Amino acid sequence: MSKTTPTNYRWVVCGLLFFATTINYIDRQVIGLLKPTLETAFKWTESDYGHIVAAFAICYGLGYILFGGFIDRIGSKIGYTISIVVWSVAAMAHALVNSTLGFGVVRSALGLGEGGNFPAAVKATAEWFPKKERALATGIFNSGTSIGAVVAPVLVPWALGVYGWRTAFILTGAIGFVWLILWLVFYNIPSRHKKISKEEFDYIHSDNEPGDGENERPVSWKKLLSIKQSWVFISAKALTDPVWWFFLFWLPAYFSSVFKLDLTKPSLELVTIYAATTFGSIGGGYLSSTLIKKGWPILKARKTTLLIAAIAVSPILLVRFTNNIWVAVALIGLAMAAHQAWSSNIFTLVSDIIPKKAVSSVVGMGGMTGSLFSGTFPLLVGILLDHYKAQHNIGAGYNIIFIVCAAAYMIALFIIHRLTVTMKPLIL
Repeated sequence: MSKTTPTNYRWVVCGLLFFATTINYIDRQVIGLLKPTLETAFKWTESDYGHIVAAFAICYGLGYILFGGFIDRIGSKIGYTISIVVWSVAAMAHALVNSTLGFGVVRSALGLGEGGNFPAAVKATAEWFPKKERALATGIFNSGTSIGAVVAPVLVPWALGVYGWRTAFILTGAIGFVWLILWLVFYNIPSRHKKISKEEFDYIHSDNEPGDGENERPVSWKKLLSIKQSWVFISAKALTDPVWWFFLFWLPAYFSSVFKLDLTKPSLELVTIYAATTFGSIGGGYLSSTLIKKGWPILKARKTTLLIAAIAVSPILLVRFTNNIWVAVALIGLAMAAHQAWSSNIFTLVSDIIPKKAVSSVVGMGGMTGSLFSGTFPLLVGILLDHYKAQHNIGAGYNIIFIVCAAAYMIALFIIHRLTVTMKPLIL
């Protein structure tokens, strides 16, 4: 921290977090796009695929909780480094397996590694941004989930058509090591960074509360689980993460089954949906940040944005009434964009109500819970879709799932509101 001229280095950090999250979602999205090819090669049923997704989800949750506490102890720089090395190696290892069991094993390893992404990114955001900018910064880096999902439907079918499915896993997995070099060169916490000015350092810490210091001692999980602030995030993730995972892993197959979309070619329909989620992620962060800058209380701004997002998911119920693929694209795209607006604010809410020293731990707890619920949901989805596929009416199975998706956000928002009605600043 030696520069005297004003800097905005925090946005460089935001860019690094954005690209890491993009890579994270490219790597996990690959299997959904290759599902028809792999189903043929390995004779998977919908339940087989559900088990593979569940293995990833459960280990992703385990990775969340392990990395959450780990990152609060060793810091975001080293924690993120270990996370991306593990998940990139696991992503490339998909090319080496020759059985359904093998896919379950490497997906489990991928989940463990990818579990470190959000605990590290949210902690880095809390370290580098004041509260009034965190939702926007979170929305920007969280939009990497959308960009990754946009890039994957273009990159993966191309790699599949030219080189085969094994190379698709190798190419996408290798990207993580390129990012790692940039991370090690350009990142450190503000107090140790040489390219940040005193003016920016003071701005970053302008709305700190007691217990927000960078070098505070970590808080025990027992203590964190005893406070309702932690349960705001945990309950939200438990109810809404399974919806996003369903969209991520089954959406290509949905369009293939119901609308006969050819997944061996780049898909404009999927690219359009995932591109819409980018606007939702950044827009949701921008909205709540703007409301705060206009003088709204932080919690009111976050919850108002969450309410708008929950309402915007509801029209997905209408998908069952259309036979037009682009109407389905519009309705599902709106729901997924709303989820990303929701997600940006939920992640930011953690750093609003939890001191920086415990942010990664709480993100890890919520992420683990969300992943465990997400691991159970694919098993139910697989059984449901196999049932309706046997009746040659798989669309009816998807319609039931869309009803569940529409209800989840309002239920989650009700719980969040009840937990935060009398909430006061927390000192740990």
